[in-house]
Amino acid sequence: MSFVVPLLILAFLINLPFGFLRSRSKKYSFKWFVYIHFPVFLVIIARISSHTDYRFIPLLILSAVAGQLLGGKIGVT
Repeated sequence: MSFVVPLLILAFLINLPFGFLRSRSKKYSFKWFVYIHFPVFLVIIARISSHTDYRFIPLLILSAVAGQLLGGKIGVT
């Protein structure tokens, strides 16, 4: 339980640059797909290695989506 907040922050921060890159790539291209899905594996590895319970997965998803969206907003100029 003590790793939940840092893990949420990590999920958000991992997704920021990928959201930025996603916003600059062609929609539905291979790069676009990778920029959305590759950070998922990083967050899964972090969750498993920190022994965080599966009940926190919805919060991790929300945090990751927030990072993607904010990174995308930063990338659109």
